[in-house]
Amino acid sequence: MTPQHLQKLAQKRIIKLKRSFEKHQFNYLFNSETLLSHDMVLAEAEAGLLHQTIHENHELCLNSADPVVRQGTRFKIDLEARMKDSCIGTSERILIQVPDARFSPAGYSLFSNLIESLNYIGVDARVLDWNEDIRGVLETFKPSILLSSDNPEYLKRIHWDSVNQYKKHSRLYVGLSAALEEYESTPLLPRLAWAKKHRIDFYYSYRDEDYVCSRLEYQPFFDSGFQIIYIPFGANILHYYPVTGFQRDLNYVLMASRKREHIQYLKNIMKEYSGFLDGPGWKQVKNFSFKRERDRYIYARAKVGLNVHLPEQTSWACELNERTYQLAACGVPQLIDHPMLLNKIFGRESFFIAGSPKDYEEMFRELIAHPRLGSDKALHAQKEVFAAHTTLHRAKSLIDQLKLLE
Repeated sequence: MTPQHLQKLAQKRIIKLKRSFEKHQFNYLFNSETLLSHDMVLAEAEAGLLHQTIHENHELCLNSADPVVRQGTRFKIDLEARMKDSCIGTSERILIQVPDARFSPAGYSLFSNLIESLNYIGVDARVLDWNEDIRGVLETFKPSILLSSDNPEYLKRIHWDSVNQYKKHSRLYVGLSAALEEYESTPLLPRLAWAKKHRIDFYYSYRDEDYVCSRLEYQPFFDSGFQIIYIPFGANILHYYPVTGFQRDLNYVLMASRKREHIQYLKNIMKEYSGFLDGPGWKQVKNFSFKRERDRYIYARAKVGLNVHLPEQTSWACELNERTYQLAACGVPQLIDHPMLLNKIFGRESFFIAGSPKDYEEMFRELIAHPRLGSDKALHAQKEVFAAHTTLHRAKSLIDQLKLLE
């Protein structure tokens, strides 16, 4: 083994030890009130949900003292009226494979939101459950579109011979997620060869269209003759919207899977301030349960919505996470890092944008000291989301793009 190789191994060990120490510090130096109040906040949200006829009463919301509740309620009423059954004439019947929430909370959320939104705009869409046999579903539901993920855990659960037998006598287009090799464990070319063999018809992506078209790593999809359809993330306003009757008594709310990026941005905030933290992967969270309809009752109490992106999202103008849209729809003042796509999707007046962990901490302290600063930005973000970035908009766009496959 060369000296250079030994040096690299030593550097890797140092980095690993440093990260291990950071994780240890981050896991245990939490504000005790955050940990003690977690279950109570969930219980209070459940109680709010039981009385949603009061907290979501349109007359009460439209006359709320909170401007984001008034505005969000008005936007929700108007958008739902415009979108309800707007695509009822389409012939598409869409079957979407949805993972168990325990296996993939993000996948469960994304696909469930899309199905609900398709149904709302008048499109027949149905879940293919994680352990459901597709053979019976094909004959009873008779889909024209099947969406799954280009992931072995998804693909192995579908009986592909039955899919191709069905395609012999019925129109069925099959779409998989356009996953890059750089962020996946398996090489792309063998996956494309598998797709050709199994008669996959197209791919779809949650990423921005300009990003996909400009990044060379996507070229093999196009070289293999596949089209890519774009379904960016958005806010499902059937679940994420403001509710009335709550005080903003939580310094922060973060509902997200634990990621290493949280350490450098949040460790000091979460040590010094109490708030609400929930999601898979956090040692502080016991018995995590995914429940979309409960989230808005927690967000209604947030002084600040914390949001941190993955390295690929801050290095490339590829996507904003779902949380960006959900917080905006609920009217939560949002403190965010700087994902590269942000300025294309939202105006700068919509968020508190931090260029570094130090800026992030300083902005948080300023927002806690002066909570009124958040209201104007929350109103701007909410307006932009309801105008163009809900899952109802995404569902309508999906139907429009599917027409091009004919």
